[in-house]
Amino acid sequence: MKNNSSLFAEAKRYIPGGVNSPVRAFRNVGGEPFFVSRAKGSHLWDVEGREYIDYVGTWGPAILGHAPEVVVEAVRETAKRGLSFGIPNPLEVEMARLICAWVPSVEKVRMVNSGTEATMSCLRLARGATNRKLIVKFEGCYHGHVDSLLVKAGSGALTHGSPDSAGIPQEFADLTIAISFNDPEALAGTLQKFGEQIAAVIVEAVPANAGLFLPKPGFYEELRRLCDQYGALLIFDEVMTGFRVAKGGYQELAGIKPDLTAMGKVIGGGLPVGAFGGRTDLMNMLSPEGPVYQAGTLSGNPLAMAAGLSQLRELERVDGWSRLELLGQQMERAVRDSLSRSGKNYQFNRLGSMFCLFFTEEPVWRYADAVKSDLTAFRTFFHFCLERGIYFAPSQFETGFLCLQHTAADLEKTIEVMDQFFVS
Repeated sequence: MKNNSSLFAEAKRYIPGGVNSPVRAFRNVGGEPFFVSRAKGSHLWDVEGREYIDYVGTWGPAILGHAPEVVVEAVRETAKRGLSFGIPNPLEVEMARLICAWVPSVEKVRMVNSGTEATMSCLRLARGATNRKLIVKFEGCYHGHVDSLLVKAGSGALTHGSPDSAGIPQEFADLTIAISFNDPEALAGTLQKFGEQIAAVIVEAVPANAGLFLPKPGFYEELRRLCDQYGALLIFDEVMTGFRVAKGGYQELAGIKPDLTAMGKVIGGGLPVGAFGGRTDLMNMLSPEGPVYQAGTLSGNPLAMAAGLSQLRELERVDGWSRLELLGQQMERAVRDSLSRSGKNYQFNRLGSMFCLFFTEEPVWRYADAVKSDLTAFRTFFHFCLERGIYFAPSQFETGFLCLQHTAADLEKTIEVMDQFFVS
């Protein structure tokens, strides 16, 4: 079998940058990515046989851990009956019913194939419903590679130092207003100035693509009030937080009802999936009932629906969200103790099973705070951990994830390595 370096060299011959999603290229941390041969539970093995404790979890979907038997078996049995039909199947209805039952604001939902598709469809629907053009987003929030949303974005765009992308006409960018997160004054000023032209305000329910920063108390209540006052729709991007931080997503925890919600990751059980939903009157504007067109050949395909349904039902059966919160608390205490022993005051932000260690000693509430992080120190930390079998996201500006298969032994080894880096 080829080693990591030879595989990457070959990949670069046939794939731009050698990867099919930019952050995988390790450009932010230097070096070359490793290639995974298999994964199980909380661990990965690369093609050279090295084993890693994984805190990336497929960037969120692997909430039960890798290759959970309940999901694998559901996919296996479904595949025997066909991979895709291009016509409705019963699993689509089951998934739609479950989402509407679990997510407080969703009365109707449509399946798509990615989080990007979900946010893109939300914007089109918002513009169609309001007959307005402008969109408000928040700096550092990443909503997929939608043209009009790659303005001061996070995730891979931030990692590579270019928040905007070539190939996007200035006219598209001109329709997007980017403001600072957790800044009610900027929010109020923007709505007061442009309110009659704003179709929607879109926000990651918990911004998790420039690291992880949490909403301040009262911020979302003000956002909901202003959207209602000016007739703009409120879109929650819960592609990451949906079904991960709570059964009903972050909106359940916050007690806020957005008009539209974008979802993905966890609801696919590891297969490509997305969904968007909201109030009945808005969703009924989609074709074939209404004038807003949206379609997808593989949307609601039976494999993704079977994988997602089995994962969600297993989470409910084992009360996975409570267990993940306890696991998150254990990790947070251990990381903070390690930092304390080192005399470092680096910021550790966490919500449930999502976390980010920022290499800055100033609190991180927004994009401008996140980019103060010491990227050189993070780069050194990343490789120190990777060489010792701990795989964190290869960027300071990404969120880490715990899964139900992370063990006490995993955490003990992780903290031991962190102590070696920070304390020894």
